[in-house]
Amino acid sequence: MSGPPVVDYRATSERPAWASVPAELQEALTVALGTEIVSVGASVRSGFTGGFAAPARLADGRRVFIKASDNTLHSYGAYQREAEIVPQLPSAVPVPAIVTTARTDDWFAVVSEWVDARMPGAPWTAEDFAVVTATCEQIAVALDPSPIAGLAPFLNDLESGESALLVPSQILSGDRPLPRGLQEWLPRILPELADLMNAVPELLTGEAATHGDLRPDNLLIDTTGSCWTVDWNWLALGPRWMDWVGMLPIAQHHGIDTFAAIRTSPLTADVPAEKLDCFVAVVAAYMLKNPDNPPPIGTTPALREHQRLSAWTFLDWLAPRRGWTTYL
Repeated sequence: MSGPPVVDYRATSERPAWASVPAELQEALTVALGTEIVSVGASVRSGFTGGFAAPARLADGRRVFIKASDNTLHSYGAYQREAEIVPQLPSAVPVPAIVTTARTDDWFAVVSEWVDARMPGAPWTAEDFAVVTATCEQIAVALDPSPIAGLAPFLNDLESGESALLVPSQILSGDRPLPRGLQEWLPRILPELADLMNAVPELLTGEAATHGDLRPDNLLIDTTGSCWTVDWNWLALGPRWMDWVGMLPIAQHHGIDTFAAIRTSPLTADVPAEKLDCFVAVVAAYMLKNPDNPPPIGTTPALREHQRLSAWTFLDWLAPRRGWTTYL
């Protein structure tokens, strides 16, 4: 393979139409909203799950965004977590407010305010990158230390099940296959990648609340140029710079000079390079888990393409910083 896959984050999901949402849940939503749902638009095509997600117009003139899922999908728990977390976020965090929720025995729905906006990063431009960077800096101030009690470290998720920290050493030992379609020099840098994993538990602690899944499709830039964040269901404790740094490799891939950005942003200007490299390395290791397998039930095939693109761009970002360019 000569390069990473192209992933259009505006078209990665296969979501159901409004007609597939049970009448019982539709009626519960009407009661919860206090008015009739006049019309519902087409489901958005971003994201990787099969949950319903679409804009709607209400009889009282409001526009809202409705997400709904049955209890067989990952989105069922994710939507409930979002409905729980968003009202607890400080006002300095730009996120659409939760309007209401509704449930039946097998379904859950969350309704948020509608934001007339577009997704950045398709591809990244200098202007959008600057807006998103400023928003991440604002959010970091509001969420460090975490104003929300009871959050677990983000490392808990990385280490649960098949720990991402073990992936490079497992590939080296032959206990896990080398993923297809990545850089031909990947086998040669696996020993250093495995060494970086050993430093992760010590270097990547933090007391900030982090989004944990900040990608282009979880960002919106509205008609005034303001940036909004959505899908706060992975909230966890970590370094205050984590969410922003997690977007740098794909931005670098699109031509943004993120190496200059990390030297000037207050999020990272004083952060040791080894910490940044450890974080990017552990995300790369996480993305090396099972990219050749069928996607998990309830997710779309584009999830694996996202995984492969992420692995490629995160490794590419590390290459000049770790001296791997001799392998290119």
